Amino acid sequence: MPTTVTTDRLSAPAAALRPQERQVLSAVGCGLRDDEIAAALALPEDAVAEHLAGILRKLGLRDRTAAVVHAFDCGLVVPGRGPRTRYVRPVRGAAAVRAAEPRVRISLLGPLRAWRDGRPLDLGHLRQQAVLAALALGAGRPLSRQELLDDVWGVETPAANVVPVYIYRLRKALRAGDGTDPVIERGPRGYRLVPGAVEVDVARMEELVVGIAKAARAGGPHETVRLCARALELFREEPLAGLPGPLAELERLRLTERRIAIARRKVQGLLRLGRDTEAIAELFSLSAAHPLDEPLAAMLMHALQRNGRQADALTVFERARRCLADDLGVSPSRMLRETHRMILRGDEAGPGILPPAGSVTGA
Repeated sequence: MPTTVTTDRLSAPAAALRPQERQVLSAVGCGLRDDEIAAALALPEDAVAEHLAGILRKLGLRDRTAAVVHAFDCGLVVPGRGPRTRYVRPVRGAAAVRAAEPRVRISLLGPLRAWRDGRPLDLGHLRQQAVLAALALGAGRPLSRQELLDDVWGVETPAANVVPVYIYRLRKALRAGDGTDPVIERGPRGYRLVPGAVEVDVARMEELVVGIAKAARAGGPHETVRLCARALELFREEPLAGLPGPLAELERLRLTERRIAIARRKVQGLLRLGRDTEAIAELFSLSAAHPLDEPLAAMLMHALQRNGRQADALTVFERARRCLADDLGVSPSRMLRETHRMILRGDEAGPGILPPAGSVTGA
């Protein structure tokens, strides 16, 4: 085992350690036992224990587990590679390859899932998964320990300093390929996913939303429908299903609204193309999944009226009215009442079903 380490990337506390203490901390970070460290460094086993106690005291660490985490965070150890014996500057070409072909994929548009080279990964328990979700939603922005605590625990702050431990475990779970490059890095402002190392489905969905808006502004319903279909395929179930914490709760609502907005845009494109049967089928499905969404109910009523199905359109109104009364104790909105009156008059056109080309309703 190499017994020298450089300190050009070490944090100030770690750099203050004596050389042999750094060697011991590096070995602890690699998961070696005291007897293994003693053999590797040619030290008595009790001397290793004394060094470790001194390290914990100097760095203000609670126990051996905290020392393991610190060894990774300060740069003494790289996941999967053992002690770092020299500092290797990042190679721009290698980074470009990783950016072009990320080996780790994370899906948030359903229960949290992750794959490395196509193989599913074990992400640990739900709170640990929520930490990863917060990093993935950060889109490369560093998140401090306090931000992660606020996002994942809210007011229920854990008694122990668990964030570094969860980061350590996630690094081990996510490290790409042979483990030479960490997927989660720590900088002065906090933790983040290494740019280009991970593909996140939420980011891909947002890219498609930009394309949808451009296609809508150009008045191209074919391209709009195609891009909407690709974006909707990314959604598997309820976004971030089952994950705890304030951030997951807010993002579930936001991403669900995003999904509905994309589906509306797709339906509008189908109607412009005269594909009313497909549009009506999608609207029925959406309306059943979101019975309190009045704009969806109004769109479905208009589409049915356009196809000569006035009775069905009125049935949709009655169903929406009952759901609003039973679940929320409110009456239909002015928009829905006006749609109802227009259908009773036999009008086919109405507000909201086909907004002007280029307008982007939530997408």
